[in-house]
Parts: sequence; C-alpha cells; structure tokens
Amino acid sequence: MTRSDVLIVGAGPTGLVLALWLSKLGIRVRILDKTSAPGTTSRALAVQARTLELYRQLDLSEAVVQNGHRVAAANFWVKGEPVARLPLSRIGEGLTPYAFLEIYPQDEHERLLITRLEAFGIHVERNTELEYFEDSGAGVTVQLRLPDGQLEICQTCYLAGCDGARSVVRKTLDTGFPGGTYQQIFYVADVQASGPTFNGELHVDLDEADFLAVFPLAGTGRARLIGTVRDERADQAETLRFEDVSSRAIEHLNVQTEQVNWFSTYRVHHRVADHFRTGHAFLLGDAAHVHSPAGGQGMNTGIGDAINLAWKLASVLSGGAEASLLDTYETERIAFARKLVATTDRVFTFVTAEGRMADVLRTRLAPFLIPKMASFETSREFLFRTVSQITLNYRGMPLSTGVAGHVHGGDRLPWAHDGEGDNFESLRNPVWQVHVYGDTSDEMIAWCNEHHLPLQVFHWRPAFEAAGLGRNGFYLLRPDTYVAIAETCSDPKVIERYFQHHGIRPYFGPP
Repeated sequence: MTRSDVLIVGAGPTGLVLALWLSKLGIRVRILDKTSAPGTTSRALAVQARTLELYRQLDLSEAVVQNGHRVAAANFWVKGEPVARLPLSRIGEGLTPYAFLEIYPQDEHERLLITRLEAFGIHVERNTELEYFEDSGAGVTVQLRLPDGQLEICQTCYLAGCDGARSVVRKTLDTGFPGGTYQQIFYVADVQASGPTFNGELHVDLDEADFLAVFPLAGTGRARLIGTVRDERADQAETLRFEDVSSRAIEHLNVQTEQVNWFSTYRVHHRVADHFRTGHAFLLGDAAHVHSPAGGQGMNTGIGDAINLAWKLASVLSGGAEASLLDTYETERIAFARKLVATTDRVFTFVTAEGRMADVLRTRLAPFLIPKMASFETSREFLFRTVSQITLNYRGMPLSTGVAGHVHGGDRLPWAHDGEGDNFESLRNPVWQVHVYGDTSDEMIAWCNEHHLPLQVFHWRPAFEAAGLGRNGFYLLRPDTYVAIAETCSDPKVIERYFQHHGIRPYFGPP
C-alpha cells in the first residue's frame, strides 16, 4: 500500500504551493488532480506583494516579476473618456521590496510552480480522482480512481483538500459552506487587441452597474477583459459568447479586438467553510473560502493558506512540534477568510449597485475622489497595505505574543531597507529565527548558539525606527516570517518558555 506524509488533492496554485513548501522542508508528498492538464483559461491575475515576499523562500519571486507585467496605473473611464488616473508603479514604496501591482496569469503561474515542483522529483498525478477517504485517528485511508479506471487504496498521515469550490474533501467531511451566490455572470476573455486601453495599464469602465475592466498582460497588445452581466443574458450563461458582451468594451473603452484567444463564463459565490480542519484533513483555498474577485485576493489567500499550513505540517511530521500546533491553522486562516469575504462582498456590491444614486457615485463622485485620494500619501499607503495583504496579521491568536516598537506578535515583520542592507534577506530560509535591532545580551547570543536558533543582530539605524521596529529587544520569527514574540527585553528564557508552552522544538529543514 502506497504511503505518503501528505496527500494533496487539487493541483491549482494552492495545492502546488503546498507541495513545494513541504518538499522544500523534506516532507513526502503526493499531489493529484482530476484534470488531464493544467488550466489554460484561468481567472486569477494579480500576485500581491505579500505573496512575492513569501515566494523568496523558494526563489520564485524573481521569475514571477520577470515573466509577469508591472502595472503602472489604474485608469477610470466614463462615457468613453478616461476621467481619473491612479498611479501604481511606486504605490507601496518603502513598505516592501515589491511596491507595485504585478500581473501574472494563473495558467502561466501554475506552469512555473509545476516546473519547480518537478525539480524536487514530484509530479502531478493527472486524471486521478479522490473517491473516498476515512480518518482512522492515526492517519487517513484514501480510495483513488486512477487514469485507467482502476482503484487504488493508499494511506497518508494528512490529507489536504485544495480541490476548489466544489471540493470533494469538504463534501466528504460534511463541512458546511454557508454564504450566497452573486446574481451576475462573470466573463473573462483573453484577447489580442489595440486602442488607448492597450497601453500596459489597468482600465475600468464606471458607466454601468455591470463591472468591466481591461487588465494588461505581458507582451504587446495582450490583455484580459473581465466583466459581468446581469440582464437576460445572465440566464443563458452556458451559451454566452464574446460577441454578446463585446459591444460595451468597443463603445466604452475603445477596444479594437483582433483575436479572441479564449472566452469563459462563470458564477461567483461568497462562502466560508464552517471548519478548515477536521481530524487529519484540511481545507485550503477555494475549498475553504470563495468570494468576489474584487481586489485580486482569491489566489493569494489560497497561497497564504498553503504556506501557513506547510511549516506546521512539516514541524509536526518531523517531530519538531506537538500535533496541537495544527489547530492554529484554522484559527489563523478562518478569521482572515471571514473578514476578506465580508470586505470583498461590500466592495463588489458597491461597485455594481444599481439606481440613480449609485450611477452618480460611480460616474461623478468617484472620478473626483480618486485623484484626491491619490494625492495623499496616507490614503495611497492604506490602499496598498490592504490590497497587498501586508497588513494581514495573527494578533491576539495562540502563537502570537508581545509588543516591541509598533510591532505586535502576529504581525508580518516590517521591511526595512537603506543603503546598508535589507532585513528580509535572512527570511529566505523558512526556519525559526531571532531578529535583534540594536544590542542584545550575551545570554541571548549563547542560548541561540546552543540551541542552533539563527540570530540576526542588526546595528541600530534610522530605517529600523522608521519601519516601527523596537530597539534592543527581539523578535522571534516563525518559518512563515510572521512575528511569534515581540519583546522589549533580551532574555532568552522568554523564547524557551514560548517553545515549551506550545510544544515546539524548532525544526530546521534542508537548506
């Protein structure tokens, strides 16, 4: 009988990232998908700054940035004319190494992840379906339907459901998936075209309650049109063609379509599963939460789920932590998912609201407010922090404690960069580590050496104060670069007590 440490069902970005991180940490994985090949008509486009920061741990960031497209600005149109422009090229300057909006289509993204996974000797098992599984309390027995129709019974320590909104894992667990469905039909068209909206920037039409945007792709004249329809055409979603929706893009955004590479329609739900973990089975990505595409959050949130779970599974499977550590996956990720679904729902509902007042807000007030907002650094920074997911934190949760400077336990470590260096460099290695900004005690240095816990001591610089970091205390960082302890003293016994309390023996995977 085949055995694995973790069996991953679903080879979209969430499943592939989970497989990559686990493989990096020396865990035996299997990943399967019922499709015969990676997707070619995917919808997700944006790779947010927080995802790019975490991708440094597998040397993925540079490949995404080099092969993707950096969006210089977002333009808003009314009555066939651009009425407002929001610069994006340096919107997050000083906050992250990736202070921009990066477009990298999901289909290309998946191919990159698959190639990197194959370098670890792991191949996606295609045309393979999960039919049934049973949790024995010590592991999971799984029944698979193989490409030739034969059945395979296998065992795994843990099962990861990354199998999308119609998740078989979630349904087998009988986990509730409350929420609703938007009345609009969404459509996506990958086109080769020309016109003023094909200048490498993002363009959004504010004229109607139905959403319409042109997202630039790498290469001349390539873009993705994303829109919605809610009239009688929404009742014929299965037969809807590009010709049925293209007139608005032509008339409102002056799109001159030369070739349609593909066209797809879909419905969008806003739901969060009741539980992200049941026994030895976990739900991640769209299997756990789905929401409107507003803000380009979906794929990035699934990737965040995968990275959060990966280091915890690796710690438990390697003997570096008690199994209770896995309880924190649901605690940390479900809170964010619920907040995200509520936020994207409000934004999308506002953008697509019908009626005279909604039309006035979109076509008159928004064009006036957007340039005003863009002129204030605080409003630009707030927008970037929110969309980029760098403000996502686990404050007040079981693995988070303390405050030092403006940084709380559970926060993402702030980025500090000047002519002398970058405090994120050591975060490339997905291990527990300690950062000190200023001076530390001989006891701390000796304790970290004795316990083989990496210690980074940075001499105090103005850049650290500007980033909100505390002086002469310490930050214990988790393998996913979130702050576990923010402390103003330099007593290593604080770390010792933390590890003992949580049943953690720091795990250092392969370099």
